[in-house]
Amino acid sequence: MAKKKNKSVNIKRYKAKKEFNIGMFLFAVVFIYLIVTITAYLLEDKPSIYEVREGSIVKDNTYTGLIIRQETTVNAESGGYINYYQNGNSKVKYGAPVYAISKNALNFDDSSTESSSTADLSPDVQSGLVTQLQTFNENYDNSNFSSIYTLKNELQNTLQNAYRTTKTAQLASVIESSGQTVTTASAGQDGIVSYTIDGLESLTVDNFTADNFNKTNYKVTELTDQMKISSGSPAYRLITSENWYVVIPLKEDTAKEFQKSDLQNVQVRIDKDSEKMWSAFSVLERDGNFYGVLTFDNSMIRYASERFLNIELILEDECGLKIPKSAVVEEQFFVIPHDYITNGGNSSLEGVMVLDSKGTASFQAVDIYDTSDDGEVYLSRDQLKSGTVIVKPDSSDTYTIDTQKPLKGVYNINKGYAIFKKVSILCESDEYYIVQEGDSYGLSNYDHIVQNGAGVSSDDVVFQ
Repeated sequence: MAKKKNKSVNIKRYKAKKEFNIGMFLFAVVFIYLIVTITAYLLEDKPSIYEVREGSIVKDNTYTGLIIRQETTVNAESGGYINYYQNGNSKVKYGAPVYAISKNALNFDDSSTESSSTADLSPDVQSGLVTQLQTFNENYDNSNFSSIYTLKNELQNTLQNAYRTTKTAQLASVIESSGQTVTTASAGQDGIVSYTIDGLESLTVDNFTADNFNKTNYKVTELTDQMKISSGSPAYRLITSENWYVVIPLKEDTAKEFQKSDLQNVQVRIDKDSEKMWSAFSVLERDGNFYGVLTFDNSMIRYASERFLNIELILEDECGLKIPKSAVVEEQFFVIPHDYITNGGNSSLEGVMVLDSKGTASFQAVDIYDTSDDGEVYLSRDQLKSGTVIVKPDSSDTYTIDTQKPLKGVYNINKGYAIFKKVSILCESDEYYIVQEGDSYGLSNYDHIVQNGAGVSSDDVVFQ
């Protein structure tokens, strides 16, 4: 048999041709775009966002005032050791015993001292205290913290009245047991007794001077039980009227501002107990100095021991929407008469009828940013051009857009892009404005605005 030949196939390797992969290319492009976008977003200076909230700004001025009352110093008729029947800064009636003078100091033994410092409260008094506390608890408001001081004064007055009867009986008992001849002095008229003497009891609105405001040499003498006094020296001070004054020194320009504004009544806050009160107000000039005179007709007993009071004049207390000053910008707008505003066909959109070069009028929607009391409408300069002629609806009258006026406002970003909203400023502090709430073209509570309006323009996209 013939020998079979081995047949072999020579396989040549060909270099594979690389094909263009468009999918990978697109992926790379998108990936690079995302990297660039994210980097740019992280590196850009993003505007700060401010949430609009209701608030108030109180404009006040703080002064140290001089108290002037209708008061007199009552001197002791004889010398010796004085003891008081009445509590300090309490009301007394004509003929009520005020103090007793003894030749020698009275001996208050331990039992008398203990009983004199702890007066038993009757069931009626205890019930009244409980009722006062319950009423306060039910009506307490965190925003009115000064009501705590009012409660304190009411409770203090109730306790003083309850203690007064006991103190009078105890002092009478000690005097009787002492065997001494004791002189008792009674009130010559109704009033409020106080046991602090400062030598300024004769001051009136007509005779005070600038030196009375200098507290450098001001001294107060406090009279206490068992104090030895001499005949003719002050025994107590008696305030005989609920009318009282607080005189405050004013700078000349401030005084003239008050006079120009014809301010006749003002609300004040007393620093001592945060109490707010209304008073009559007048400006007085004396010896080249200016003073404000506050006149009160109640609550004098609270400050019967004071000669000087730190007070605040609450000159402006506006409520509205509180926004930072940095958010407010001023923009220019076209102004047209309101009569030229119309609705487009079946649409509820507001706009104007624009007259083209061929004399044909067509409707163009516009955004209105404000309307004035004079019938002017504020329109954006981005939607219309200066020189545009518009036609009054149902008339042949025309108006050429050209007049511009400024509006103050902020950039609202509730929708993710900046929209100008006008603001009506009511008052201001160093950092904030109070603006009117409820304007048709203004802000609402909880709106989000750009905190620094100078760095934003209308229609800018703003990420919250």
